[in-house]
Amino acid sequence: MVRSVTPSDGLRAAEAKGSKGGRRPAIPAEKTDAVRTAYLEGRSIAALAREHRVSRGAIRTAVADLMPDHTTIEQEDVPAPELPVTLDMPGKVADFLRTTELEPAERAALEHGVTVRRGQGYTLRVSALPAMHRGLLARCQPLDGAQGVPTIPAPAQGPPRVRQPRQHPRPVTRPSTPPRLP
Repeated sequence: MVRSVTPSDGLRAAEAKGSKGGRRPAIPAEKTDAVRTAYLEGRSIAALAREHRVSRGAIRTAVADLMPDHTTIEQEDVPAPELPVTLDMPGKVADFLRTTELEPAERAALEHGVTVRRGQGYTLRVSALPAMHRGLLARCQPLDGAQGVPTIPAPAQGPPRVRQPRQHPRPVTRPSTPPRLP
């Protein structure tokens, strides 16, 4: 009787012998410790790649758990720190927030915002933590006009301007052509 061997059978047998599947790392195991130590001492990834004659990706693989963006499985229940986010806030919203009572950190974020001109109005570019942006957004609820809270009235404008067709200073005439002779 012939028994068929599947790939999973071969992988299980290799694992039982202690073999690991996949491609060999570009940096040998004996050099990995030296690369990791040099990275911790402040050497750049590009410099380490040139020195060991491997790609920058190979160096990143060797030092992956040392890089700042790396999170380990043990830290799953620990929330990642929030990083500041830059958002553009309409000028009317910024003006409204400046008139309301704000926390000192929120007021400082508004004061450090960068004004960007947009046509006739402006936008305030504010960098702050997402939680602070959410707090500022919550303070803008009266602008929605919900639950009987008066909205800020729009400035009074005159009647809409009617565009008149442009009049030419003198009428356009065609040059006369001489009559045809038979």
